[in-house]
Amino acid sequence: MLDINRDLSLLDAYSQAVVSAVERIGPSVVQVEALHRGDRRGRESPRGTGSGVIFTPDGLILTNSHVIARAAQITVGFADRRTLTADLVGDDPDTDLAVIKVSAPDLIAAQLGDSRALHQGQIVIAIGNPLGFQQTVTAGVVSAIGRTMRARSGRLIENVIQTDAALNPGNSGGALVTTAAQVVGIPTAIVPGGHGISFAVPINTARLILPALLSSGRVRRARLGLAGQDIPLSRRVTRFYRLASDNGVLIVRVEPDGAAAAAGFLDGDIIVELGGQIVTGVDDLHRLLTEERIDRAVPITLLRGTERMTVDVVPRG
Repeated sequence: MLDINRDLSLLDAYSQAVVSAVERIGPSVVQVEALHRGDRRGRESPRGTGSGVIFTPDGLILTNSHVIARAAQITVGFADRRTLTADLVGDDPDTDLAVIKVSAPDLIAAQLGDSRALHQGQIVIAIGNPLGFQQTVTAGVVSAIGRTMRARSGRLIENVIQTDAALNPGNSGGALVTTAAQVVGIPTAIVPGGHGISFAVPINTARLILPALLSSGRVRRARLGLAGQDIPLSRRVTRFYRLASDNGVLIVRVEPDGAAAAAGFLDGDIIVELGGQIVTGVDDLHRLLTEERIDRAVPITLLRGTERMTVDVVPRG
């Protein structure tokens, strides 16, 4: 026999957890509106809307890069119905994160959590401004952790959080929080046509890039100065060179003044290792070419025709 009282008690506990978290995080979630630059005829482009999370009492707000991309003016709407103009502090399209700033008193900063501590099945709450409806709350669970998602820049965002908390256009840049009201993710994408499949950039990714965004407005990453594409390697080639992977990166274009050109790279070369680590595709190059490698020589192993060679390259910023 069902224990109705027990079931009601559990539902009430769940409701109270969500209500408590929303009451704490709600004042820190704002609506972000970006007025895009007009076209060549001087006409005003449509406005883009999204959400943001206040993370410092002096007005720093975390949002998505795609929310404020190409904005000529950014305005922020608060839960108390104030509307202020914001300045862009930093933008990183490769992680789809950006920081904007407003000047206002009595701001309440959200508490940032630890996305590494999330567990599959854990309850999470999303709050944002979908389709212009301010302070909209949805709840669900962490469907999966450790997903990857491609940013609009083409790079992969790693450790993305998948959730079934309902998200819609306008939730982007808002808050994905635990029942303890700690921000663990920034909602960034939905799967068109999918039901209950949404993604958030982990807050730990934001923690990593925030110092760079606040100090210089961007995240510097090492660059080789080449264009490449993933390529499978034949079994004969992998056996002959005793390669650990049967994939690599085919160089299709070497920029004349880039680091790769200075090191003697040629169109048609195939990259199989960087810094002693296996390269199976372009995404591996992106992951390995961190800021720490800028202006520091790194060995890159190439296949050129029937020859295998290792060349020292000095990536640039």
